[in-house]
Amino acid sequence: MQAVRRVKSDHETITFFVAFGAVRQMCRLATTFDTQKQAFSYLQKHRTEFEQMARTRLASGELEDGVVVLSML
Repeated sequence: MQAVRRVKSDHETITFFVAFGAVRQMCRLATTFDTQKQAFSYLQKHRTEFEQMARTRLASGELEDGVVVLSML
């Protein structure tokens, strides 16, 4: 499983994809950072934890409109 660079998003969320074999799952991360650059840097540093959270939510069927939604506290 690997994170792929995010697609363009608004200032409050960043979107990234997690690969599960040949399938890519869209994930949206609501952030508390002022800029997307800061949020993406944090995502890269803690990628393993976010991938695990995304995997857990996907396995339990916790999707919103087909997207895994995560948020920073």
